[in-house]
Amino acid sequence: VHPPFEYLGRLKGVASKVKDSVFESRALGRRENKDINIEGRVQFDMLIVMQREHKLRSYSLNAVSAEFLGEQKEDVHYSIIGDLQKGTPETRKRLAVYCLKDSLLPLRLMNKLVCMYNYTEMARVTGVPINYLLTRGQMIKVASQLFRKARSHGYVIPAQKSPPGGEFEGATVLDPTTGFYTNPIATLDFASLYPSIMQAHNLCYSTLVQPSVAQREGLTEGEEGDVTRTPCGHLFVKQGVRKGLLPMVLEELLQARKRAKKEMAQATDPLKKMVLNGRQLALKVSANSVYGFTGATVGMMPCLEISSSVTAFGRQMIEHTKTLVEQKYRVENGYAHDASVIYGDTDSVFVKFGCDTVEEAMKLGQEAAAYVSTTFIDPIKLEFEKVYFPYLLMNKKRYAGLYWTNPVKADKLDAKGIETVRRDNCELVKVVVENTLNIILKESSLDRAIAFIRKTLSELLQNKVDMSMLVISKSLAKGMEDGAYAAKQAHVELAKRMAQRDPGNAPAIGDRIQYVIIKAPKGVAQYEKAEDPLYAVENNIPVDGQHYIDHQLKQPLMRIFENILPNAESVLFSGEHMRKVFQSAPSATGGLSMFLKKTHKCLSCKAVLKDGHGGALCQHCKNAKEGQVVIEKTNELRALEVQFSRLWSECQRCQGSVEQDVICTSRDCPVFYRRAKVRKDAARAADAVSRLREAIDW
Repeated sequence: VHPPFEYLGRLKGVASKVKDSVFESRALGRRENKDINIEGRVQFDMLIVMQREHKLRSYSLNAVSAEFLGEQKEDVHYSIIGDLQKGTPETRKRLAVYCLKDSLLPLRLMNKLVCMYNYTEMARVTGVPINYLLTRGQMIKVASQLFRKARSHGYVIPAQKSPPGGEFEGATVLDPTTGFYTNPIATLDFASLYPSIMQAHNLCYSTLVQPSVAQREGLTEGEEGDVTRTPCGHLFVKQGVRKGLLPMVLEELLQARKRAKKEMAQATDPLKKMVLNGRQLALKVSANSVYGFTGATVGMMPCLEISSSVTAFGRQMIEHTKTLVEQKYRVENGYAHDASVIYGDTDSVFVKFGCDTVEEAMKLGQEAAAYVSTTFIDPIKLEFEKVYFPYLLMNKKRYAGLYWTNPVKADKLDAKGIETVRRDNCELVKVVVENTLNIILKESSLDRAIAFIRKTLSELLQNKVDMSMLVISKSLAKGMEDGAYAAKQAHVELAKRMAQRDPGNAPAIGDRIQYVIIKAPKGVAQYEKAEDPLYAVENNIPVDGQHYIDHQLKQPLMRIFENILPNAESVLFSGEHMRKVFQSAPSATGGLSMFLKKTHKCLSCKAVLKDGHGGALCQHCKNAKEGQVVIEKTNELRALEVQFSRLWSECQRCQGSVEQDVICTSRDCPVFYRRAKVRKDAARAADAVSRLREAIDW
């Protein structure tokens, strides 16, 4: 730290030091950072908050601000900052605004997302410092609560770390009956499933009993006995013998959450509402983290007897619910249809009652939830939550449908596990899948969905899709050294090339690398086809539309249509719309292009021109439609110039001045790539018009 600023803390004489830090977890991956000790002051890094709390394609300040605030800042490239500072008062003002927005936007994000309230309440609930919440994982929060509870009850927790344990069977996922359902599907959910199981069956480190100890002490099993045998064979004493610490912690957390939600409903002050909402969210996350704490095999206090017992009870309850619902709701019992559970996933079951209206499905769902709940030990409770109508079930953990919580109007289109919510696909996949589901589920028009997909595929093959829609984003998790990955990865190889082109702006571990897949000769490895989007636009390198169809769009679209449309693959991916493919001449800068002989093609029929034909049209087109081609190319140039002018004006409005040049280089803004591409297209169209003018005998 620079000498004038090294004593930033509140403790006199304690200097602030910068040190490298590395954080790594399964959930968040590996991230390298710089830590500065500033004693007595909270460092609230909004970048770390966003990376931990939200799954975004890019974590640049512009991308995050656009997502949550609906605005961006003028992004000034570092290479021109010196020129702006040395320029006129107007350029220095632009630089000052750039720096001010760098400070203002994180503050506005913090206020909009009420991060400080949420993290303060989480620190209060869990008993750990705020900086621990930003720099450490989930386990420290549970450990802190467990230590406090253990101390108050006279327990001593062992300090030694347990060796990594084995694996255990996870939650039940009932095999789905895939298909497109035009009847309402009721969803029944267990409220706080894993915490309620741990409370109901008194599962804790302090209540676990080895079989030999149970036999020696004469502990008996059964409803009136002293111990509970879990479905996987482990023994835990009942609450009447000794109440476990974990159930106590969970009980306090869940009761405190109920109180916070009740107070929040009664509160009239917006600030108090935000604080209480932050508290109830912190309590919910803390309760749900307890199960993971016991099941983390490389954690502080792994206990697979607890975690495996929890999931075993959960599996048993899902299967029990399925059996009860299908046995009760039958025609022979006076109901209009036989009910069937079409899918079950961890803490939810999806029931087809056979009724035709959302209102009836809701009524039966509420009745079924109340009936099944009576068979479980308190506090385990099955609740009716929602109805899907219509409903598309594609596979395990993959489904979509209109989400109804009242019979009058659908709340939203809800999708799980499909490409509308995944980050490792380009934006085009999200847009296409989202629009397709909207057309099928909301408009009930299969023909319109097919027409939309065919049009999109045709535009993709003709290079008419905006470059920003084709950007793929992947995290650089292990660095760029050879051997860091088992096989060469596209984004890693591109990161190496980007570091060579611009060493001062090289990607770091934890960054998300954005790239597009470009056309390349046959035999070129897939990882070599990744390219920086801006580099591809500036050098007129065409994207590989067929790759995006085969590796990005085809699989998610087939998952949607295979249960709806016979011969879906041939209907969607074969036909006239797949035959017209854009061909582009690469830039003459760099690579082997400078050694190649450039040949002109006819601007109309694309035939290679022979010497002496004027360099614009072949003899046939010159004689047949010279005037028509001149008008078409002139109109194309005029349209591109108008489009570029509109994009330029949009960028000027964003930067706050319609008189100054646009210098913004924000790669997270879709207008940036559109502007660069239109500029290139306009230059190419101007060249074509120039060739025509030179070739025509006026």
